[in-house]
Amino acid sequence: MAQPTPIRRVTSRPRLLDAFCCQGGASMGYHLAGFDVVGVDIAPQPRYPFTFVQAEAVAFIRGHGAEFDFIHASPPCQHDSDCQRIRGNDHPDLIAPTRAALETTGRPWVIENVRGAMSKLRRPVMLCGPMFGVETYRHRYFEAGGLLNLPQLPHPAHTVPQAKMGRPIPPGHYGQFVGNFSGVALARKVMGVEWMNRDGIRECIPPAYTEWLGRSFLGALSLRTAA
Repeated sequence: MAQPTPIRRVTSRPRLLDAFCCQGGASMGYHLAGFDVVGVDIAPQPRYPFTFVQAEAVAFIRGHGAEFDFIHASPPCQHDSDCQRIRGNDHPDLIAPTRAALETTGRPWVIENVRGAMSKLRRPVMLCGPMFGVETYRHRYFEAGGLLNLPQLPHPAHTVPQAKMGRPIPPGHYGQFVGNFSGVALARKVMGVEWMNRDGIRECIPPAYTEWLGRSFLGALSLRTAA
């Protein structure tokens, strides 16, 4: 597949590439943190809210990753998800090829994935909704490379009950927004992803997670510049 050149903007904001961007949950967080964001995905993403390039993500990282100040990559998690293993579905494992591509860029980066992939990630940091006031238990794991050194935030206890998968959400419960879940309008509000449909929500990173990641990177960059 030919590698298109991303649209460049005249901006003082640092540039971020969101690889495997889907509908842009991670992208929105980085945008809120202060980045100019470009997303790349192999599938069309008409709901994606920022500049979008349709391309194979690993090849695009190799061809264009060095054009960005920071790279976020979320290789498809189906290979390591509990649900897909139960169903016996076969999906490619793209974590190692993604890391290898990122390491060629000379840029700082983050790889994100699910709990089932934790053993493949190097010193991952886990983020969960209540760490940021997001009312859902959505654990995601982040490996950082380059300048970024992420601290593990305190993990609040899961004291609020969680609705069963696919069931309506009773009062006083957190939603479990995976699979063919109930309550799309509530999920949009809880996670701050008003532009997404069900397909995007059930796989997305809540923007609050990547807003924290983005601010952590910008803080580290400021410290290095001042030194």
